Amino acid sequence: MTHLGELLQAYQERDPAARSRLEIFLLYPGVHAVLFHRVSHWLWRHRLHFLARLNSQFARFLTGIEIHPGAQIGRRLVIDHGMGIVIGETTQIGDDCLIYHGVTLGGTGKDKGKRHPTIGNHVLIACGAKILGPFCVGDNSRVAANSVVLSEVPENATVVGAPAQVVSISGVRTDFVGQVDQIGIDDPVQQQLQDLERRLQKMEEGSK
Repeated sequence: MTHLGELLQAYQERDPAARSRLEIFLLYPGVHAVLFHRVSHWLWRHRLHFLARLNSQFARFLTGIEIHPGAQIGRRLVIDHGMGIVIGETTQIGDDCLIYHGVTLGGTGKDKGKRHPTIGNHVLIACGAKILGPFCVGDNSRVAANSVVLSEVPENATVVGAPAQVVSISGVRTDFVGQVDQIGIDDPVQQQLQDLERRLQKMEEGSK
């Protein structure tokens, strides 16, 4: 199967709204963004930097998805909706990842060299998440919606919050087919606040 065929099949498996491969190919901005990026990245690797940036900016105008030509993207990346996604120059993304709209894979300043994250295989990054810095997000991990990730994420982990904290390590690869839950994740900070509230209530009851 060709890379394009694999990509369209991945969308069919992970998007319940997808009706046909033709519809996906013609109408899905995530597909267009990845295809444009393949061209931009080829130009970038051949030191045609201006043409690479020109092509990537045109893709950004068409899709609302900004991928730097230097970013390295694996196979079968599914971008759901995609509006507002930003992927920095030294980002590396593995195979079979799923990224929702509003995600930023960025840096933390003006450092040179590797300054953007490395995303493993089979990673789900939910809408609005920010992953900032030159660290790894391990295989099969999940980043909850609106999380801000500032440090390494182990394999098979789920992280949530700002800054993000690990809330579970399952040891089992996430199967995205029909399982793309972005909201069924407890916030550890909220849990701590609830625990404190319960303790205060018990103390008040005991003092009466």
